[in-house]
Amino acid sequence: MANALLVIDIQNDLFSGGQFRIPESESIIKSTNYYISRFNSLHLPVIFSRDWHPNITHHFDQYGGKWPAHCIASSWGAQFHNDLLLPPNAMIISKGTKSEEDSYSAFQGTDNLGRPLEIILNKLKIKTLSICGLLTDYCVKYSTLHALEKGFKVYLLIDAIKGLNLLPSDSIRAIDEMAENGADLITYDSFQLL
Repeated sequence: MANALLVIDIQNDLFSGGQFRIPESESIIKSTNYYISRFNSLHLPVIFSRDWHPNITHHFDQYGGKWPAHCIASSWGAQFHNDLLLPPNAMIISKGTKSEEDSYSAFQGTDNLGRPLEIILNKLKIKTLSICGLLTDYCVKYSTLHALEKGFKVYLLIDAIKGLNLLPSDSIRAIDEMAENGADLITYDSFQLL
């Protein structure tokens, strides 16, 4: 089945020096780049999602939301991490663009032509998504669950995800929930055998 890689929210604000650093987020850059290189070598699509928030949004704690301001559209913090292998022709999905939405799932985002992710995947005849990135317990989880709900086969690349863990077991519970709903848990070594 046609496979695509979905890389979720590898953006400056979620790393050292950013407004909303995720603990140990740097640890997944190398493994994420392994997957990107693998998909590129197989001429398979690689799609990058990003938070692309307005300055004023109910997503941010100062406006009644849950999170510190982060990944504001066109800011340094919203740019992809400099060490990420971003191809020149990368497909980019922007989410969280509306002030009244959290939009944790990449399926709630659109490309620069306004096309939702699901439309793009269907046009590319993608049936399987391999998913990695940040945050295990939020954007990775909701993107994975949405993909499964929409009938996609999902490989969750567990050596290239990292969670926030507001509670210590949040990421473990999120992985369990994704697996219970049908996601296959994969590492780079096992991915190469697929």
